[in-house]
Amino acid sequence: MLETIFPLVLFALVSTSTPGMATTLSTASGAQFGFRRSVPLMAGSAAGLATVAAAGAAGLAGLLAAAPSLQLAIKIAGSLYLIWLAWKIGRSGPPNLDVAMAKPNSFFGGAGLQWMNPKGWAMGLGAAASFAALANGPLQLAFLLGAVFGLAAALSLSAWCVAGTLLARLLRTEQQWRVLNAVLGLLLAASIIPMGQPV
Repeated sequence: MLETIFPLVLFALVSTSTPGMATTLSTASGAQFGFRRSVPLMAGSAAGLATVAAAGAAGLAGLLAAAPSLQLAIKIAGSLYLIWLAWKIGRSGPPNLDVAMAKPNSFFGGAGLQWMNPKGWAMGLGAAASFAALANGPLQLAFLLGAVFGLAAALSLSAWCVAGTLLARLLRTEQQWRVLNAVLGLLLAASIIPMGQPV
């Protein structure tokens, strides 16, 4: 069984490790708050991606395709949420010195981010189409994809968060922190561009 799901595991690890909104937010949270305080955000994001992959496998994609207004509402809400997060990150200073970033994002913030993430939907739907033969029906496929993508996201987001934590040790001045946060905020805002694409 392991050799049959290895391509799926590899696909999930590679696709969750590439830069995007969740990885950028995990890096910023690691830099601002450290690994331990970023765990709720990463856990929520991993759980959110797991549910997106499971929902895609179970057939929610058909509903979104049939209801363009629902798809548009998700894109608008996702864009507004990401702009707000990018603004908060971009205006942050050194850790513990900025009231706007006084606490890390929550479990539900991380999960909601994935529900509005076109990259997450593309990964889940692509995996459902490519690896449907690994399961006997949509429910088994939903469970398989949810588990694999949830674990892969937890690993990759942890790595990005650790990178942010290590990067924070290199920054010594308030100006360096402001530059880092501005770059991370701009990267997060740029991740909105794919929201113009169909899910």
